[in-house]
Order: sequence, then C-alpha cells, then structure tokens
Amino acid sequence: MKGRFGILFFLTALFVLPVMAQQKASSYVLVIHGGAGTILKKNMTPEKEAAYKTSLQKALETGYKILQSGGSSLDAVEATVRVLEDDSLFNAGKGAVFTHEGRNELDAAIMNGKTRAAGAVAGITTVRNPVSAARAVMEKSEHVMMVGPGAEKFAKEAGLEIVDPSYFRTESRWRDLQRAIREDSVAAAKSNAYTNPEKLGIKNRDYKFGTVGAVALDQQGNLAAATSTGGMTNKKYGRIGDSPIIGAGTYANNETAAISCTGWGEFYIRNVVAYDLSALMAYKGLSVQQAGNTVIKKVGDMGGDGGLIALDKKGNMTMSFNTEGMYRGAVTKDGKIEIAIYK
Repeated sequence: MKGRFGILFFLTALFVLPVMAQQKASSYVLVIHGGAGTILKKNMTPEKEAAYKTSLQKALETGYKILQSGGSSLDAVEATVRVLEDDSLFNAGKGAVFTHEGRNELDAAIMNGKTRAAGAVAGITTVRNPVSAARAVMEKSEHVMMVGPGAEKFAKEAGLEIVDPSYFRTESRWRDLQRAIREDSVAAAKSNAYTNPEKLGIKNRDYKFGTVGAVALDQQGNLAAATSTGGMTNKKYGRIGDSPIIGAGTYANNETAAISCTGWGEFYIRNVVAYDLSALMAYKGLSVQQAGNTVIKKVGDMGGDGGLIALDKKGNMTMSFNTEGMYRGAVTKDGKIEIAIYK
C-alpha cells in the first residue's frame, strides 16, 4: 500500500506541481498605462507604434528591475512613471498638453497600499517629474495635496529638479492646442446663449488621452499606485482632473488593489472610480477584473470614456477600458513582458 501511495503522490506531484508553479509564476508584479482614447491602427504609422512600444518596454524594464532586486512597490511605480514623464510621446511631464492660455500645467499622485499614505500635486509648471513631487508631499509634509506655486516652492525646497516651463513644450502639442481652440470657437459660435446655454469651459473634448500610470506589487506583498498627467488640451480656469485626486484617479490598498486611471477626468471624479473599484472588492467580494469592468461601465453609462489598470495583492491584474485603445503593458514576476495598444 505504501508503495502505491508513494507512486500516486509522485505522479500527482509530477503533473500538479508544474501547473501550480506555472500559475504562480504568471502572477503580475507591474502594470502600466500610457492613456486611453481613440487610438486606431489605421491612424498609426509603423514607426510611431514601434516608438510607443519601445517606451512602454523601457518603463516596464525600469520598474521590474527594482522589484526583482527586492525594492519597494513605491520605488517601482515612481521610477516607472518618471520614464514615461520624460518621454514626449505621452501627456505627462515633457510633452504634456497645453492649457487655453498656452501653459503646461501638470498633475500627479502616488499612494502606498500598506499604509494608505498618499501625496499629490496639481497645476505645477516647473517640476521636471511631478510624480516625484507627489511622493515628496507624501513623505516630507503632513499634507496630501499641494497645488500651483506653493507646490512648486515645496518641491524646490525638497530638492527636486526644477526646470524652465519651456522644457515641457513640444510642437505637436502646440498644434493640438491650436486645433482645439478652433474647434472650441466653432462650437461656441453655434450655440445660442439664450436658447441653448453652455457651461463655461471647454466646448470640445479630447479624443486621445495620454495620462500615464503604474501599479506594482513588491516581494513584501505591498501594493502602490502612481499617476501623472498634463490634463486636458485647452483646459481653462485652472481645471484639475481625476489623476491627482486620491480615490478618483489613483488609489492603493494592500487589502484590495492598486489602481491608476486615465480618461475623461470629470466622470472619474463623479464616480470616485479608483476607490469604487477597491470598495467593490472589499464589500462585494468581486475580483479585480470584475470590479474594473464594473466601474468602467459606470463611467460609460454616465457618458464618459477612458480606462484603468489595477493589480491585486495576489498578482491578478486588469486593464479595463471603453475606448478604441489604451497604451498598456505588464510584466510578470518571472520577467515576461506584455505590451498592447489597440482594443
């Protein structure tokens, strides 16, 4: 009998353990996005598509190297987002979109899933890497969010790299602004203030969002999330979107998930999307994928669009979006990198 049980155990181990190991190895440790929107293959040149994939790969490799060496999820998401902020392909840091006044106003947030400490900045114009400014707010101040000149002064005192506002300018974003202003003017001319009153602000809307974000799970089991953006093209009156708002565009909790959002910010704020995803997991027992799909449906039902990335404490992830595409990528604990753009 002992022999039979021994053989049975050996055969079970032979077939079951590799499967278990494979499942365990497939756990994700880092997920990123570079914005969601009307991203169609027919509008993309092979060269530009390759450039986006190269940038996403570099960001994933940067964060993975930190996680693989035993570094924290906070260090990983900050370093990953910095790579994307330094790449003018995305609407964050260098290459951010312009406001109606022709400025680049940047927002960012970061959150620690273990302690739920968080930091955010909004409307800054001189800090090279806004995500690092957000982390400084979290770790070197008693506050969660700072805005405008005050946030810039704090970032300088915290030792962050300060640049001239012209650093963020790119000609392609400037042309986007001119086009948006023309569309805005046409929309305003068509509306009649007496029969069809319009809210003050933007008449047109963005069709491609370039917000960047990262979520990570480290070897200690801690989650973290970070998001950075230049906001919406032609935004007015100091408009702030969801990215720097904890619970709307960025959230992390070790008990549920780390989340970073991208899209039409007003709808993400109204639906408190990032926290809602976490709450659905905590209170209803939904999986990270089920919760992600649920909250994106809420955004869509209200008339908004965009996407999100989320990673749970077991290494399960989701990339939920309701647009034609989302720049996105992920890496597993064994170093396998996956990158996608279209739906």
